[in-house]
Amino acid sequence: MKEQDENNLFEGGMMKPARAWQRMLSGRRLDLLDPTPVDIEIQDIAHGLSFVARWNGQTNGDFPYSVAEHSLLVERIFRKLNPNSNSEARLAALLHDAPEYVLGDLISPVKAAVGYGYENLDDKLTAAIHRRFGLPTKVSPHLKKKIKKADKVSAWLEAMEIAGFSKHEADKFFGKFDQSYLSQFSIQIRPPAIVRKDYINKCLNLLDQI
Repeated sequence: MKEQDENNLFEGGMMKPARAWQRMLSGRRLDLLDPTPVDIEIQDIAHGLSFVARWNGQTNGDFPYSVAEHSLLVERIFRKLNPNSNSEARLAALLHDAPEYVLGDLISPVKAAVGYGYENLDDKLTAAIHRRFGLPTKVSPHLKKKIKKADKVSAWLEAMEIAGFSKHEADKFFGKFDQSYLSQFSIQIRPPAIVRKDYINKCLNLLDQI
């Protein structure tokens, strides 16, 4: 049996490449090692992200706090912090974690342990997603910094409201922020179907404005 399994790895005397594609609900076949824009669909992204839990699912509430919900909050925070930002920048903020619809959401210590392999996959998927929706392949360092700040504000709120962190811990890991605008946002934990619909609508609305 073992010999048969080993023989199945070869074709014409050469090692068969490992399967790296995933069939999506849209019918697309996404190659995770070599993704192309044609195989990216917003419905697949929204569906996947609405079922991917932040904080490894260790949050309070009747539903996991999803990456889709987090992304919607990051876009709102980004818009508040950068009122003159255009729709392209806001779309980049919304899609900042989009590759996680197939990669999952690894907490930061695990990402650091995995290292280059994860980062490489994330970069390739980000580039394909951005090309699919007409964004630059790479976000400029200036815009990336602004999105990262909104991301950290969201993480601080999540840590405090649903992940069981103390204020001291949240400040230590995510930074200290002006309470005047922190109080303008709150964490929502909603059913995946509702979050998925909102994510799709937000993306389509921003695309219409570009």
